[in-house]
Amino acid sequence: MLNQGKCGVHCVAWWLVLVGGLNWGLVGLLGWNLVEALFGGWPGLVKLIYILVGLSAVVVLLEKKCVKCK
Repeated sequence: MLNQGKCGVHCVAWWLVLVGGLNWGLVGLLGWNLVEALFGGWPGLVKLIYILVGLSAVVVLLEKKCVKCK
């Protein structure tokens, strides 16, 4: 049961890292920031999203690969 909680956190972190990577790809290729385009009216939320993506990268880096998340 404890393993399920870790798997959920790992899966959410993996998706946030994926979204963050795609956002950086859009910034690099097109100069268009998806996060700013969607949430630019709320600077606090934009900052929170960037923090969560960064923390997710650390979680994915430190966690072992979860077989349930495939």
